[in-house]
Amino acid sequence: MFDKRWILEAMISYLRRVFVESWLGRVTAVLVFLAFVGWGVGDVIGHMDEGHDVAARVGKQTITAGSLASALQAELPAAARQAGMSDPSQLSPIMRRQMALQILQRLTGRAEVLEAARNMGLIIPDSAVRDEIFSLPNFKGANGQFDRATFNAILQQRHLTEEHVIQLVRDDLTVRAVLLPMAEGASVPDIMVRRFITFGARTHVVDFTRIPFATQPTPAAPDDKALRRYYANHPWLFRVPELRHAQIVVLSPQTVADTLTLDENRIKQIYEEQGSRFNTPETRDVQLITLPTQEQAQSVSSIWRTSGDWAAAQKAAGNAASVDMPGTSAAAIPSEILRKAIFSAPAGDISAPVKTEAGWAVFRISNIKPGHVTPYDAARGQILDEYRKAATPSAISERLRPLQDAIAAKGLDAIPDTLGAVAISGTLNAQGLTAEGTPAPIPASGAVRDAIIHQIFAQKEGAPPFLSEGPDNSWFAVVVDTVKPSAPLSFEAARPQVLATWQAENRRHAADLAATALYTAAKDKGALGSTNAAGAQTTRGAAFALATPNKNIPAELMTALPTMKPGQAFMAEDDNAFFVAVVTRVFVPNPPAPEQAVSKLRAGLSQAVGEDIAASYINALSRNTPPRISQAGVNTALAEAGFGGSTP
Repeated sequence: MFDKRWILEAMISYLRRVFVESWLGRVTAVLVFLAFVGWGVGDVIGHMDEGHDVAARVGKQTITAGSLASALQAELPAAARQAGMSDPSQLSPIMRRQMALQILQRLTGRAEVLEAARNMGLIIPDSAVRDEIFSLPNFKGANGQFDRATFNAILQQRHLTEEHVIQLVRDDLTVRAVLLPMAEGASVPDIMVRRFITFGARTHVVDFTRIPFATQPTPAAPDDKALRRYYANHPWLFRVPELRHAQIVVLSPQTVADTLTLDENRIKQIYEEQGSRFNTPETRDVQLITLPTQEQAQSVSSIWRTSGDWAAAQKAAGNAASVDMPGTSAAAIPSEILRKAIFSAPAGDISAPVKTEAGWAVFRISNIKPGHVTPYDAARGQILDEYRKAATPSAISERLRPLQDAIAAKGLDAIPDTLGAVAISGTLNAQGLTAEGTPAPIPASGAVRDAIIHQIFAQKEGAPPFLSEGPDNSWFAVVVDTVKPSAPLSFEAARPQVLATWQAENRRHAADLAATALYTAAKDKGALGSTNAAGAQTTRGAAFALATPNKNIPAELMTALPTMKPGQAFMAEDDNAFFVAVVTRVFVPNPPAPEQAVSKLRAGLSQAVGEDIAASYINALSRNTPPRISQAGVNTALAEAGFGGSTP
């Protein structure tokens, strides 16, 4: 039963984007808040003495425990990360249940709209459902059109019936039919738009100075007594970092791509079908004038050769036809005589008159781009890479379930080779370095690598693995085998680090003194003066507004500058420098914004108002037809999704 609902993740991803990630999804997401306000933490509306297979009812609409389980499986890991947990297993049972009720509240909001549509007698025609299904990319074949065989294969793979899919699509169209008109019909008054525009266009002009720590004079090394005192006062700075030995399994586009193959005959077929792409003919940029007589052609050619100017040649040709043809291939020139002449002429020369089937021609070749033939051996890799890039997302979706089953059955010790998941184990610190200080060979890079390292140091030693979603369509699971706690370094071992840290702190102190003096003077004078601090860099006249940020102004200054008046001074710091800034001018441009920006803002505000209207409508529906929640059904959904709860 649970496997069937994975269609919501793979096959109907398009519909989810329409409903969950669109304004419509944001409308229904408003009801997450109502889970706390309306239901409370420890109780729910209208307890139902219902079977374990039903989580809630709204009028005649039913939300099954299976539907809730599917939503929990898809949404609870992300909700746990937002709560600061690495995976749902770290959430308390009470918190997991409360999050389940939040997700259920969103589902009941959708059910409220469907029930209202039923009461109104709103019926989506079969033709609209058919057109929607035909437009879904998952059901299209190689020709880009709906393919019945593909449709049937996906339904069979996901253990779904055609009636189930049709009803899912019909419900989505029904929700859109109810909410879209009221949301899209919303508008905002002109005075609101003007005030927003004025607020966003309010411009501050600022002068600021940056005083780096690193450029300040390095103090002489103190004696060991002073260094030992510094070492004793800062014990947290001089420690061996915590090391963890972990097993890691990664399923990502990079790990899966190499397992995807394409039949050699199919690669050759693609190479032949796209011959124009891999076999590019020579092209020439041609300036051409055609004339009726040889005398006219000779005259234009002479004038053109003398001046070298295309405009002058066109003027000399009078009403004769002249054309500029960049990137022209031989096949694009219908006259065989002219084609041979153009493609045998050198670049830059102006031709003598050429007699063609339609008269006389004079031309100049301004540029020649040689043809390029990509041999099959070179094109093969490119074709295969493109296929893998296109096929990887669906391959990951198909392999997620088997990978999850393998982890649940035997942990990370028996991952099938056929899934394209890469397993590795080793010891590393929280910065992703080995004990020797080299980068740990994790089979991932960038944000995916960072997410894996974070999980390793958030997960408890010996905790069972849990498949987590990472950035860029990646998935991973980790097991922390052993933890070697952080330990203090002896003074003798840490002495070079103690000296470097002491000197760095003194350089920072020198920068602090210089910046404080500059700030004090700027505060008294209402203007930024000069400083003798080493490496100081001053920027004057930097302007910014909320609508037009200035990336050259440090983010640390932007915490205060937008609310400051002319003549006010401000001091801030980041990890490398101190900043002193003074606002010199505040004004609103006239006009405050281009018409295009005004139109864009008006559309955005109207959309926000429309979302509020739709959210209020759903809220009113929930008061008229309160959802009836089954605790037993919620328990079943939690258990079936693997997040606790109990089954009958």
